Amino acid sequence: MRAKGVPVLLISILVACLVAVAALAADLTAQGAVWRYLYSVTGEQAPLAQLYAFLDYLGNLSRRMPQTADDVPVAFAIANPIGVNSFLELEPELAKRERQVQMIAEAGIGWIRQKFTWQDIEIRGRGNFIDDRNDLNGDGVPDPVDAWAKYDSIVALAEKYGVQILARLGTPPAWSQPEGLQGSFAPPADFQDFVNYAVAVAERYKGRVRHFQVWNEPNLALEWGNQPVEPERYTELLCRTYRALKAVDPQIVVVSGALAPTIDLSGYNLSSFVFLERMYAAGAKECFDVLGAQGYGLFSGPTDQRLRITTINFAHVVWLRDMMVAHGDAAKPIWIGEMAWNPVPDDPNIQDRLTYGQVTDAQAAQYAVDAYERARTEWPWVGMIAYWFFKRPDTSESNQSWYYFRMVEPDFTPRPVYFAIQAYARVRFGPRR
Repeated sequence: MRAKGVPVLLISILVACLVAVAALAADLTAQGAVWRYLYSVTGEQAPLAQLYAFLDYLGNLSRRMPQTADDVPVAFAIANPIGVNSFLELEPELAKRERQVQMIAEAGIGWIRQKFTWQDIEIRGRGNFIDDRNDLNGDGVPDPVDAWAKYDSIVALAEKYGVQILARLGTPPAWSQPEGLQGSFAPPADFQDFVNYAVAVAERYKGRVRHFQVWNEPNLALEWGNQPVEPERYTELLCRTYRALKAVDPQIVVVSGALAPTIDLSGYNLSSFVFLERMYAAGAKECFDVLGAQGYGLFSGPTDQRLRITTINFAHVVWLRDMMVAHGDAAKPIWIGEMAWNPVPDDPNIQDRLTYGQVTDAQAAQYAVDAYERARTEWPWVGMIAYWFFKRPDTSESNQSWYYFRMVEPDFTPRPVYFAIQAYARVRFGPRR
């Protein structure tokens, strides 16, 4: 009897395993409870990708996890953290600028991360705020206008529709840059020129614009004149600008340049972690109120809980928070300057098409909402998160992969992500008044 029972037991175990595998397959196919759990920890939606990523997620058990000091209250708490990157300065028509801001407000978005472009304000030289680049009446002669006028309208529109501004300071004019680097994003030869421009913006909009971001992605060579990045020099620029802005108005909130999510150690580009550590070593702790970072998910969804320091996912910012806590900066928040997933189409004519990953329109919409919700429920130290981006003025850049992050088409047709964020904002923050 015992000898005959062995095969029966093995058959029973085999049948049970087959039933379990079939049940698992059915659950994953139907996006049942197991599928939802795996999505919540891996950020993956395809069943096989979920299973592979789950094994990677289990590696968290063998690694030191980041210390985020979630119980420490952070400064500059905001009621509505939903933001969007706007390019209002590129719209030549006031009516189109207003339509953008109106649509942003109607979506329940509380912030715009808006460039106050240096090369668009102080075009020809130090202290020159005249824009003489356009022939407005078609007579063949440039017609000088006040370079501030466009930005005055942007600030007025934000006030009219109850939208706050994070003013992004950067993009130096050619006259300010070192020889041979004109026209790039190279920092100015004399940092005081940048400080003067920042002060001019702050003084003009004193009491109306209180939040300023100093530079963008200083850890990428592309944003530093296509030359090796320099954490110490960026820190000098940040500190000098910080002190000057606080002298204009102590209530100004200074956000450090949003660090790009990269693990590159070449020095041409530089890991955000190494860059931030070197910023702290250079004295940056006293020179920013809010740490700026980017929050792209790239190749997995926003719920990805894999916390490997060499993995770039939406949770990348958790390790930046870990570094802040280690340096005694737990009371400062992180603001995410750019967040999105790219529904780029299958068109071989699009340059670098898969650089930022590829999702469907429905996924892009759901992932944006899930990203806001994860930050709200898990990361009390994250403040404003700005979706990348609202719209461009025309379709001339549609051969670029980054163009497809847009929330609204150039003709103002909303994309699915617009409606998803609008619905989420209404649930979480109520209708705009």
